[in-house]
This record gives sequence, structure tokens and C-alpha cells, in this order.
Amino acid sequence: MEQAVTKPTQGAIRSFSPALFAFLRELRENNDRDWFKANKRRYEEAVQEPALEFIAEFAPHLQQISAHFLADPRPVGGSLFRIYRDTRFGKDKTPYKTSTGIQFRHAQGRDVHAPGFYLHLEPGSVFAGAGIWRPDSPTLGRIRDAIAGEPERWAEAVQERRRGERFRLEGESLKRPPAGYDPEHPLIEDLKRKDFIAVAKLSEKTVVSAGFAEELAEVFGSSAPLMRFLCEATGVPF
Repeated sequence: MEQAVTKPTQGAIRSFSPALFAFLRELRENNDRDWFKANKRRYEEAVQEPALEFIAEFAPHLQQISAHFLADPRPVGGSLFRIYRDTRFGKDKTPYKTSTGIQFRHAQGRDVHAPGFYLHLEPGSVFAGAGIWRPDSPTLGRIRDAIAGEPERWAEAVQERRRGERFRLEGESLKRPPAGYDPEHPLIEDLKRKDFIAVAKLSEKTVVSAGFAEELAEVFGSSAPLMRFLCEATGVPF
């Protein structure tokens, strides 16, 4: 369900324009190096530069949610994902991503598996994410132990998230209960999860509207109970 656009505050900034989605649609139809080379300046003007500006603009909003997550506007190694695909191991050899990804990592995220915030911009698929995707085995075990050991607190975190009617938990799960956990545990379906990602659907109209940074901050803020639980379970501050 797409979220309604909140009324922007006076002086609100519009970082993204419809040109971003127009470029990505054309790239989807022309995903080859010659086309991209001829249109690279369009990519920089419509996608890369607005995204970096948005990341810098969003930094103070992110700090109000938590001081432990980073909005890094560097063009390489920062919050903005590269547009170039790694084609070494997959059957799909198209060289470019047809979406724009922005990740606001935990300050300790380079050293440990930690929760983070994510923004996905793709024609027909725009969403915000909060949580942790495919954690390593020790981290996954800590999250499961926290859920099994504090079921009421987990249920409260999930209930608070649902109360905002924005996020829903997505990701893959085991078909059978994980070893070492009671198959009859009332939260066994959550204990079977391999990912702990909450996703909120957005719209292209919201992204290109003035005040999107404030809207996204509200969306991310509604995930705070879930993010706090995951941070504490994984041993990083929230």
C-alpha cells in the first residue's frame, strides 16, 4: 500500500525529479555499455548527483532517529550503491543495475553484521527498508536467542512497528524450525527467519515531491522499536 505524501514544510527541498525514474526506465531497455557511455552525463545529472545531495540532506534527519547510523555522501564507498553490477558469478550479464540503492549503515557495520536503513528507487518498486538482511550465523543466533529469551519484548517491538501501518517483515525463512529451538515456541515462525527486514512501500510521486527527506525520516522513525531490538540483540548501540 503506497503511503500518502505528507505536506512539505516551508522551504522543503526536492532532491529527486522524475528524470531519475525516466533514466532508469530507459536503462532497463538499453542495458549495455555503449548506451550507458553515451548517456553517462544524464546518469550523473538525473541519478548520481541528486542521490548524493539527498544523502547529505538526510544526515540531520537520520541523526534525530539515532546517532549511530551514517549518511555518507561520498560518490565511492559511501551510502550510494554503485550502478555497476558484479557479473562474475551470475547468469545475468547485463552490466548495470536498473535501480538506485542507498544504504544508511550502522557506524559499526563495516566490522560486524549490524542492522541498517535502506532506500530502494526503481520504476514500479520504491520502498524503504529497516533491519538486517542475511546476517552471518553468529549474528543470526544472537537475534534468535533474543527473540526466544524475550518473546514479549520482541512481540512489543513488532506490534509497535505494525501500529504505524507502514512496515511489514519480509525475507526468507527456514522450512523447518532451527536446531536448538523449541518447535512449539509461540514465535517459531519468527525464529525460522533468515532475514529480519521490515519493508515500507512508497511511491515515485512521494520521492520526487518536496519534503521527501522529512517523509522518509518519519517512515524510518516508525521502525525504531524493531531497530532498537535488533541492535541490542546484535550488540551494537541504538
